[in-house]
Amino acid sequence: MNWILPIVLIGVLVVISLILILVEKLLGGGGEKVITINDDTRIPVKGDDTVLNTLANEKIFIPSACGGKATCGFCKFKLVGGDGSIKPTEEPFINEEERKEGVRLSCQVKVKGDMKIILPKGLLNAKEYKTKISYIKDLTYDIKLVKFKLIEPKTMDFRPGQYVQIKVPGIDVIRAYSIASDPKNNTEIELIIRLVPKGQATTFVHKALEVGDKMIITGPYGDFYLREDSNKDMICIAGGSGKAPIRSILYALQAKGMNRKVKYFFGARSKKDLYYTEEFEKLSKEFPNFQYIPALSEPLPEDEWKGDVGLITDVVDRHVKDLSDHEAYLCGSPGMIGACIKVLKNHEIKDDNILFDNFS
Repeated sequence: MNWILPIVLIGVLVVISLILILVEKLLGGGGEKVITINDDTRIPVKGDDTVLNTLANEKIFIPSACGGKATCGFCKFKLVGGDGSIKPTEEPFINEEERKEGVRLSCQVKVKGDMKIILPKGLLNAKEYKTKISYIKDLTYDIKLVKFKLIEPKTMDFRPGQYVQIKVPGIDVIRAYSIASDPKNNTEIELIIRLVPKGQATTFVHKALEVGDKMIITGPYGDFYLREDSNKDMICIAGGSGKAPIRSILYALQAKGMNRKVKYFFGARSKKDLYYTEEFEKLSKEFPNFQYIPALSEPLPEDEWKGDVGLITDVVDRHVKDLSDHEAYLCGSPGMIGACIKVLKNHEIKDDNILFDNFS
């Protein structure tokens, strides 16, 4: 009789499994569902993965600098008619106004049934690109320029200031980096990547990546880009690898004859942290409308520095006056951006004229 009990237990487990499968199907899991995007794009999908992964499988890429781990807050979308039950993992990234509008993190919402969602239209243009590393150059002791030759598709049309995401081979890591290249060159993407201590992606780039290696990138992404239909004077502020999007923006302005006045403030600790100085000084000589203002917060005696000294926010505060009719383009750490916004507001800049991507 001892052999009967295991058979009974197996039978019970089989019945429970069948019941769970039936319930899952009744709730929509596993079967075909339809995701409607912006009321005009209908995508039939199967499975019950997250919105982020489900759309990626359909070649629709929502930015996610953390790779779907709910630590970056980039992958927001609007869920139409959702129940509004924000998960604890979403709480730090969704404010009260967004909650009322149905904003969620796509990495935390699973596709359990038919869904209606709203995405920024620009995201529907983002693609996955196969690339080959064509060039690597040390810009400083901890910053590299990396060029990605596009293989398939062969071109990427982007707005100066936007960013892409790279997938690190062999590990589940995705990171976002601003495009540093000339928008006219749409066959090669240049990124400026700073080594972050213990950072998996930047350590790979700095220690392992070689010319000829192949990588996957997606993009372009971002609402931080040059407003080319504007004629407002510009204030650009950056630090570290934040030179990347400003460099791309300056390429575009240079092609138009620098028809807008631009003051570009760049903050570094000491002279060894500066790069592309000659490039921007040459640009300022060629175009009187452009002024490059580098500043060092802690210059060393051997630097023999004769330029501005202090935190970049203090330097900006000293150099600018009324900014009520200016646009500001910011790129740096969240802390630096927050401090810059405070200073700019003291000079009457309007909120709508402050542009940045908050890479955390």
